Amino acid sequence: MPTPPGRQQASPPPPPPPRAPSSPSPRVPEGLRTAAAYAWRVLAVAVVVYGVFSLLGRFHKIGVAVFLGLVATALLRPVAGLLARFVPRPLAVAATLIGSLFLALGVLALVGEAVAGERTGLEREFGTGVDRIEHWLEAPPFRLDPDSLSDVRARIGRLLSSHRATVLSTALSGADRLLEVLTVLALALFCSVFFINSGDRQWHWFCEQLPTRSRARADLAGRAAWRTFTGYTRGVLLVAATNAVLVGIALSLLGVPLAVPLALLEFFAAFVPLIGSPVALAVAAVVALATKGPLVAGVVVALIVVIGQIEGHLLHPLVMSWAVRLHPVVVALAVVGGAVAAGVVGAVAAVPLVAVVWSVRQALRRDAETAADGGDRPDTS
Repeated sequence: MPTPPGRQQASPPPPPPPRAPSSPSPRVPEGLRTAAAYAWRVLAVAVVVYGVFSLLGRFHKIGVAVFLGLVATALLRPVAGLLARFVPRPLAVAATLIGSLFLALGVLALVGEAVAGERTGLEREFGTGVDRIEHWLEAPPFRLDPDSLSDVRARIGRLLSSHRATVLSTALSGADRLLEVLTVLALALFCSVFFINSGDRQWHWFCEQLPTRSRARADLAGRAAWRTFTGYTRGVLLVAATNAVLVGIALSLLGVPLAVPLALLEFFAAFVPLIGSPVALAVAAVVALATKGPLVAGVVVALIVVIGQIEGHLLHPLVMSWAVRLHPVVVALAVVGGAVAAGVVGAVAAVPLVAVVWSVRQALRRDAETAADGGDRPDTS
């Protein structure tokens, strides 16, 4: 086509300069890419978890009080609900809590009376038992030097006398600890009053503060968590009571002193799964060894095995399998991890915490699968 007058024909653009050959960039393996993507997410979650636990560590007394309040609520709410059929609910809650306090104080008074009544005889039996153990260690097959045993006893006496001031200061600091314990118990009692009386209304108010799209899932997760927590609490209480009764009967038949206090120790120790009962029965075996000799102590050691078998193969599967479905390895790791993180309280609270987290995860997964299939959400009322 001819070029119009007054307009010059545009020259074609110059060709681009030739590119220098570039070296191929190294290719990252797909597995390493996936691992790196997971790694930074795991680190982010770990930082958040560390921050949460650091915050809880600063306010651990409040956390312990709330945990104890929830335990009391799980145990006493059915009783309060039963009484509420006949009297107003506030009066039913007050009667339940006061009756529980009197029951606990009565048990402690019974234990104190048993210890005080057996104190004189127990001191004499312990002295005789220590001498019996020394003669036993001097005989075959141990053949220990009697002078070495006497030297050990003398060293222990000198150690106690030289650290008398330390023991006294520890006792004085124990008074501060006692005040902290009483404060935590008072706060737990205060929380349990409101949890038992109006826990449903408090949970409903909490869900109302969440975004609308999250309320149904939060309510589903909360109710699943509460079902698991109450099931675990009532189940472990039944297991602990059964263990304490068996231990108390066995120690009484064997004639071991302090049978009632040792049974109460077994009751509280059973709240730490897999570990608590053997430790409590080991204390009973030491008492039996010092007072009744190695034969009775051996029977108590055999009792440790029998109680462990009954607890692991009969009580836990029958009582707690419907509430807590955790592998024994998971339970053991949870108990040890809780003890390392927060001592005795952590060991007690670790298993119910893991069980609650697992039940919430299962409930939310089932809800997501139901929603993906187009079905109706399960009723959470």
